[in-house]
Amino acid sequence: MGIQNKFMVVFRIGDKVETLDDVIGGIVTGILGDDITIETDDGFLLDFQSDELIKMAKTDRIQVSNHEVAQVKAEKEAPKKRKQQTIKPKERNAPKMEVDLHIQQLTNSTKGMSNYEMLNLQLETAQRQLEFAIKKRIQKVVFIHGVGEGVLKEELNYLFRRYENVKYYDAEYQKYGLGATEVYIFQNT
Repeated sequence: MGIQNKFMVVFRIGDKVETLDDVIGGIVTGILGDDITIETDDGFLLDFQSDELIKMAKTDRIQVSNHEVAQVKAEKEAPKKRKQQTIKPKERNAPKMEVDLHIQQLTNSTKGMSNYEMLNLQLETAQRQLEFAIKKRIQKVVFIHGVGEGVLKEELNYLFRRYENVKYYDAEYQKYGLGATEVYIFQNT
């Protein structure tokens, strides 16, 4: 089973593809309507519309004609209608609280602070904000910790494991990348 976009390219599971607007490539792993899921070369699963992808030949050459390239350029230059993002009812009623734990957001100067002191300040802030969210019955909190060496992320995971009424997981990749953890707080415990 495959899907055909407006440039008459048929996508099938297993095809090697690249995005038109970004430097992302991978293998098609799923097709649902006009949505195509690819596994990137780095192992991430991402969803795209069929007209955002181009199929790569076995020799890694693009299979498009000059006419197709001209159509894509014309489409890119034409003003786009803004899609109004639809919000699911559950998401509408569940605002997310974001806590940026980058050290420059927590203090004016790190001069004279050891790595241990900076880490403790970040963890104390995270614990204080999590306690606040539990007290105020906020269901979702996103802790933005950055990628770095992963020390802060591991310490946050250790902190979150001490709470019975929370589950935590990587935050939405498309919005935060790899540098954030989302905590869901169960309210009826």
